[in-house]
Formats: sequence, structure tokens, C-alpha cells
Amino acid sequence: MSSNELVRANFPLPAPTVGEVDVLIIAGEHSGDEQAARMVKAALARKPGLKIVAMGGQNLKNAGAELVCDMMPYAIIGVFEVLKHYGAFRQLRDEIIAWILEHKPKTVCFVDYPGLNLRLAKVLDEHKVTQQSGGSIRLIFYISPQVWVWKAKRRFKMAELLDTLAVIFPFEVKSFEDTTLETKFVGHPFLSPDYELPTRYDPNGPLLLLPGSRSGAISRIAPIMFESLQVLLRERKTLKAKCVYASQSLKALLESILDGFGDLKDSVDLVSNDSPVEASCVLTSSGTMSLNCALAGIPGVIVYRVHPVTYFYGRMVMKIPYIGIANLLLDRPFYPEYIQGAAQADVLVREMIDCIENPERIEQVRKGSEELRAILDKPAGGGVGSWLVENIEG
Repeated sequence: MSSNELVRANFPLPAPTVGEVDVLIIAGEHSGDEQAARMVKAALARKPGLKIVAMGGQNLKNAGAELVCDMMPYAIIGVFEVLKHYGAFRQLRDEIIAWILEHKPKTVCFVDYPGLNLRLAKVLDEHKVTQQSGGSIRLIFYISPQVWVWKAKRRFKMAELLDTLAVIFPFEVKSFEDTTLETKFVGHPFLSPDYELPTRYDPNGPLLLLPGSRSGAISRIAPIMFESLQVLLRERKTLKAKCVYASQSLKALLESILDGFGDLKDSVDLVSNDSPVEASCVLTSSGTMSLNCALAGIPGVIVYRVHPVTYFYGRMVMKIPYIGIANLLLDRPFYPEYIQGAAQADVLVREMIDCIENPERIEQVRKGSEELRAILDKPAGGGVGSWLVENIEG
């Protein structure tokens, strides 16, 4: 896709039909569109008359927002892809700024996607139209950049640009305590009433392999997962496994990796991530799916491998004791982590057998899952829908 094709997909941006806009929501990728849609549903349930305009995707439109810009063609990942379409991204930014300056929404709510959203906030600040710069537009942000992992100093720039921040992990509030930015925990979207966990625990279910949703991660993590499974099947010949993929191109990549393991492919079903899967044990990378599995009470292990240079850099800049979200939330290894060279087949085989056959471990995971739910549930003061309405009315 060329930069011009991206531009033709969205521009020029239409004027809103709702008249004066209470809030403009900007969600630049698929996950942000999904979480923003839940926020909109909750806000409209509390105050049906809100005039909500969105630059996002179909989920926001279905939730009741007027969609004036489809952002999903821009939901690409990777430095190379962004640079390849730099002209389109720059025009997108300029078009969004021009739309805001012309239609002057009371509030702009950025959802995740800090690479674009924080740039937009900075340009609006330079135009002196935001409350922080003496203007009238309130800037709010939902789902914070992970300043607790890297680019920690970014929190001070956020405090200069934004009026308030809603976070989905309670420990994130502390990350902003040394700034002037009002920060509120609003509960995690995985505990929303309309969210269905994509994984379920079944003691008689297959083993679940979750090597990630990006080709680079899969290329490094899937081989050790398949190798471990191959060794395990020598001892437990009747076991089956499922490996989840996020796109057809990633399915093809997994098939090519499986081809190197002989008849192992007869024991592994490759399944799409568009329907729930049941499992008795999981080997997972450290992404959001690991939290889904933890909330589902599935015993498991985190397996993670990156390029050696990336790993060395990460060790230099990341100041956290764990890479798994569940482990960080509980401050203990809910899922043992095997990173880089520590991820070896013999170790992972022992872990999988323990996950399947050790009743004490299964019970510990069940109790840990309940703890996680209590930690991540929305506070008594209300969830993200209430937060949005309060910031529009305020």
C-alpha cells in the first residue's frame, strides 16, 4: 500500500453532524478501538445525550460514536513500515489537527497509541488551544504508555500536555506520583461485562502455545515451544496441542516452522484467535494473552526470546522484576519466566508436566486468578465510562 492509498482512504475529514462536539476520541489501532468502544458504551449508558465523535474504527462506530476518520489503515507495526508511509502519517496528523482547530471539541480523549497521540497533544499545545496552554480544549488520555517499562521521563512531558490520565493497572498511578498529572485507575478492560476471555481452563484440554502476534517474536519463540512439545510427547504420547495465530501470514510462518519438526504437526492444531480456546496448560509469550490466560486460571509458563542486542538493551533500560503482567500485579512469579537461554526444552517439559499433574499448582493458579480479578476490577468510584463523563462535564 502506498502513502497515497492511505491518504485516499480517509481524507478529507468530514465535519461532524452532531453540532458541538462533547468529546473527540482518537484511537489509532485495533486494540485501542476495542477498548475505546467499551468506554463509549459505558459513558452513553450513564449519559445518553453525549455528542461523541471518533477517529478510530468500526467498534467505536458500533458503540455509538460518529466516525469521521477510519484510523485502521494506519494501524501498522514497525519502524520500517512507519517510515515507508511517513508522508501519509504526517498528513494524517495535519488533518487531525486542522479538524480539531476548526470544530473545537470540548474534550479530546487519546486512547493508547502514544507515538501519534502524544505528538498530536504537543502540536495542539503549540497552537495554544488546550487548557494547559491557556485555551479551552481539555486533553485526556486513556491507557497509558508503559513508562514503568521504558522511556520513563516521558511522564513529565505528559504532565505538561495532558489534564488527566486513566490507567488500567493500579501500580501505574504510582508511576506518575512525582508529576503534576492527575492519574486515576479505572479498572482493566478485560473485566468489562461485555468482554469474553479468549481462553478457558479445562483440566482435560490440550496444551496451548502462544508464541506472540508478531513475526519476529514467533520466529524466536515458536521453535523452542515446538521443541519442548516434541520432547514431552515422547513421555505423554496422547497429549494434543493448539497454537494460536493472529493472521494468515503468521499462520504460514508457524506452518513453515512446524515443517522442521517432522510429524509434530500431526499433534498441533493451528487455530485462529477469533474464537475462545480451552487449555490445561499454556506456554505463552509475555504479551496481553498471558494476562488473559492468568485471569482464566490456566497454569502455565512464560517463554520469551528476543534478538540478543534487544535483550541487552532491555536489561539496561528496563527496571522491572518481571516481564509478565500477572507477575508484576501479584509481585510474585504467578507464571515462571524463562527468558533467552533459560528457555530450554528439558526445563519447559518439567514445567508443563507439573502444570497438568500437580493439584497444588493448579489450586495456586486458581487462587491467583481470583486475586488478579480483585486487583484489576474497577474501583468503587466508577470505571472508565464514569471517568469520561466526569471529564466532559468538568
